[in-house]
Amino acid sequence: MRKDINKDAKRADSNTRDNEQLRLNKFISHNSQYSRREADALISEGKVRVNNRVITDLATKVKSTDKVEIGKKIIKEDKNRIYTVIVYNKPKGELVTKVDPQGRKTIYDGLESKYKHFLSVGRLDYASEGVLLLSDSVEVVNALMHSNLERVYKVKVSGHISPKVEMAMQKGLEIEDATKGAYKKTKIKSMSFAPFLAYDIQTNGEKISKIKVVISEGKNRELRRFFAHFGLDVMDLKRVEYGGVSLNNLPTGKSRFLSKDEYKNLRIFLDEKDNG
Repeated sequence: MRKDINKDAKRADSNTRDNEQLRLNKFISHNSQYSRREADALISEGKVRVNNRVITDLATKVKSTDKVEIGKKIIKEDKNRIYTVIVYNKPKGELVTKVDPQGRKTIYDGLESKYKHFLSVGRLDYASEGVLLLSDSVEVVNALMHSNLERVYKVKVSGHISPKVEMAMQKGLEIEDATKGAYKKTKIKSMSFAPFLAYDIQTNGEKISKIKVVISEGKNRELRRFFAHFGLDVMDLKRVEYGGVSLNNLPTGKSRFLSKDEYKNLRIFLDEKDNG
């Protein structure tokens, strides 16, 4: 979260937090221990009220100033509370979700129970590992997730990094059919890939190559789709840094609090974002 790599701290925020709207299921999930699927079920069953009115429309959006109730419990964000951010070294084989209908292991099975209500800053897919930030503040999560902070990955691919691949890393790429490397049920077909912020080819072999890359997003299996376009399967993918926050020898499957300096840099980032 180093100040010098913050690409969007100077972007003006045209809407105040009070006017921001969230889907009702997302609002409930962000501010309670219910998952989005569980929130959808509660809404469909008529167990959720907004401003004293029963809501059954799953498309309903709410503001932080709206009164949201489940039974007799009011669901709201405490804007004045002190937030906490943790770093989790996500292992392979865990989903970044609260509940999986198929019963697969999630990050919340690996985290201590006191973090069950924390929200993840973005996702790492099932087969990926490394730095995952989580917080008990929706505002902090959204600010980090929608930033251009640097994400650093170590990637192992099944083949040679050709000059054509390097050119795409340097210049960016437009792919009409980017379904290779994506989830089977993906609805996102065409994709634009921005130039990598930096990369370092550490080994370049005919069968296996290793590369360290720096990008500013990483959404929708971006790296897997990028390399798959060139016939390179991603064999291993590990995020080693997010906005200047690294693992710092954190063992796989373990978590830690941000350090004093990391919290200081986070406050600078949030202040600059708020002040435009």
